[in-house]
Amino acid sequence: MLKKISSSFLLAIHNIRSHFFHTLLSVLGIVIGVAALVAILSLIDGMEDYANKEITQTTSLKAIIIRSDAHKQVNGLRIRKDSFAILQPEHVNQLRLSRPASWYVRRSSVDEITVGDSTIGTNIIATGVAIAPNTKVLAGSLFETKDLQDKKNIVLINEIFAKQAWPTKELQSLLGKTVTIGSRTLVVQAVLANDKATTPYAVMPITLLTQEELRTITPELIIEADNVEDVPKLSEEVVLFLKSKYPSYQQDFSIFTNEMRVKQAAQGFLLFRVIMGLIVGISVLVGGIGVMNVLLISVTERTSEIGIRKAVGANRTDIMLQFLSESVTVSAFGSLLGLLVGILGTMVIVPIIHAITKVPFYAMYTWNTLAIISIVALVVGVVFGTYPAIRASRLDPVEAIRRE
Repeated sequence: MLKKISSSFLLAIHNIRSHFFHTLLSVLGIVIGVAALVAILSLIDGMEDYANKEITQTTSLKAIIIRSDAHKQVNGLRIRKDSFAILQPEHVNQLRLSRPASWYVRRSSVDEITVGDSTIGTNIIATGVAIAPNTKVLAGSLFETKDLQDKKNIVLINEIFAKQAWPTKELQSLLGKTVTIGSRTLVVQAVLANDKATTPYAVMPITLLTQEELRTITPELIIEADNVEDVPKLSEEVVLFLKSKYPSYQQDFSIFTNEMRVKQAAQGFLLFRVIMGLIVGISVLVGGIGVMNVLLISVTERTSEIGIRKAVGANRTDIMLQFLSESVTVSAFGSLLGLLVGILGTMVIVPIIHAITKVPFYAMYTWNTLAIISIVALVVGVVFGTYPAIRASRLDPVEAIRRE
């Protein structure tokens, strides 16, 4: 059987070489469809890889976020609760963690900070631990745990804020300057680098906020595991901890992990990949119909040849195998050309995307794409070659020879 299959494929290759230009035109639809499929899959893979890198750069996959639920859903409407639990610092300190937890409030609206006779619109962050150690300090020093425990009236500002408030002053000379946030007068303890920030912001100790303020802008607790693999286990420990401290924790708190963002992004890209694949698959379908049409013409042209082969002993299976082999070979030839055209096409498209978006985006060629192209070639060859093969195998040898 293996010998029959190999000889059938060799005969198919010989027929393709004999009618190369004719074969090339017949597989043009497959070439276009496969090229589009390769381009789309490689670009989507590149987009997914870029998105994952952006997520991991801006957030830690080892982090667990605990938020107070200040709202509830009633008939599809989001309504603020009359009462809900808030994470307390003394409870957070009871968590046995290998890394310090980040307890902070990020105000969603822009507040005004008074500096002398002027006011500056800025984002205010209230934090419960020291700022991240990789934060670049241009002048002064970061918060310490004792500063938070003693509820010191201090504040950290970024360089944008400093330039707007004191445009002519040296950064070092700003240490000790006072700003007013609401009814509080805070002393500037440090000036931070802007990093990726494009707007002014100020950081104050969360311990300065009253319980009423915490209920208005609820705090978040960020806990970081040592490894990504430890996140599920740490999440279970957090749930047990909340359960022991807050009887209604399921209604009052939500627990998130940044790993969920990666999974959500992956699901979104998978959906996009499937939809675009189905749309482009129409081109492959049209190409397959072209292959079937060419094979039907080939059956008509080679009727005498089929009759002679049957007369000398070839059975229906041999004839079917011959035409199926030709169909698979032709579709594989078209898929290979389409693969090359698709790769060359993305090499042209990616620089254009770079020039327009200024985003470090690139196409990504994976083994999954190659596997899909191989499956497409096999399926198209078998599906669209079956009918011509059956038609050829059913020819009567006497009638076939007489058509000469």
